[in-house]
Amino acid sequence: MADFVMPSLGADMDSATLTQWLVKPGATVKRGDVVASVETTKGIIDIEIFDAGTIETLVAAPGTEVAVGGLLATYRPTGTAAAAAPPAPRPTEAPRPTAPAPPPSAATPAPAERLRVSPAARRRARELGVDLATLMPSTGGALTLADVERAAAPGPRAPSPPAPSDMRRQIALSMSRAKREIPHYYLGLTVDMTAALRWLEAANAARPVTERLLYGALLLKAVACALEKYPELNGFWRDDAFQPAAAINVGTAIRLRQGGLVAPALIAANRQPLPDLMRNLQDVVLRARTGKLRATELASATITVTSLGEGSVETVYPIIYPPQVAIVGFGSVVVRPWVAAGAVVAAPVIHATLAADHRVTDGTRGSAFLMSVADLLQRPEHL
Repeated sequence: MADFVMPSLGADMDSATLTQWLVKPGATVKRGDVVASVETTKGIIDIEIFDAGTIETLVAAPGTEVAVGGLLATYRPTGTAAAAAPPAPRPTEAPRPTAPAPPPSAATPAPAERLRVSPAARRRARELGVDLATLMPSTGGALTLADVERAAAPGPRAPSPPAPSDMRRQIALSMSRAKREIPHYYLGLTVDMTAALRWLEAANAARPVTERLLYGALLLKAVACALEKYPELNGFWRDDAFQPAAAINVGTAIRLRQGGLVAPALIAANRQPLPDLMRNLQDVVLRARTGKLRATELASATITVTSLGEGSVETVYPIIYPPQVAIVGFGSVVVRPWVAAGAVVAAPVIHATLAADHRVTDGTRGSAFLMSVADLLQRPEHL
């Protein structure tokens, strides 16, 4: 018999509320099957099981708040999993799958009537006495706070000042801890994007609009490929020691429409061809903003990349997301004077920054890593 416990979905998560079981006692499951959904400050998250087996007992009831590492259910592993079932994750760390979990089996689809509700909307519905089952989401994803308030008071209403969200409070707590406990060092480098943007323009000329590549995919791939040479930036600080990661899973920071952000992972980003990486990036952004992320995507990032995109600031100074040991930031692409072949020209450039943990690396290795990222962006055809 094995325990299925509440996984950690990040350093800012202490507990979550079980919203729905998608299996019943006696159900047969495969590794990677979605078996439950939970509500966190990040929204409604699908939880996968990491062994094949048969569900024995559903211990936690829907609506129950369960601490990270707390018992959700028991199951009987099948085959070799019964002899080598992994230990339950400790409350302070996330499960660490060694390979991407497969998509849910067609034999165990999520029920069509499943209702996704943001945490703020659920709380507001309780306060206003709104029956969530009578509402339809306006965004096509999760019910939002605005959906609930429209249902409670139809017609125009005076806006009230927004209250700080639970997600922002959790982010603040996590980042405060990171700044206290992690000895950050910061480096920055300006990168000429002329070759990258010209290559993108040529590559996209033959592609349908829906399949065009964005320069954000180049940034992610360049970071992932550079980490192959600098593995000490790719991993975790746990138990007073650095633990290198077996794969390069790049977490990409995504701003949510209701405020806050999440950083789901692009699994083995260094091995994905650029078109696949672009499709996966678009997919994870869409699912993050409609409340359809999976637990493995939130728990398996080995480094994070944050990019503020077009029309924003030129420089980002990010804070490391524990237990990771590095984070890369990119500002906007801007046109600036640049010296090329002995002449001053107008060139599109981007400012790349690295925040890294001084317990693991130093400025010499960090600067070499940033130079490697810059070099890869000068040769986009090799990414």
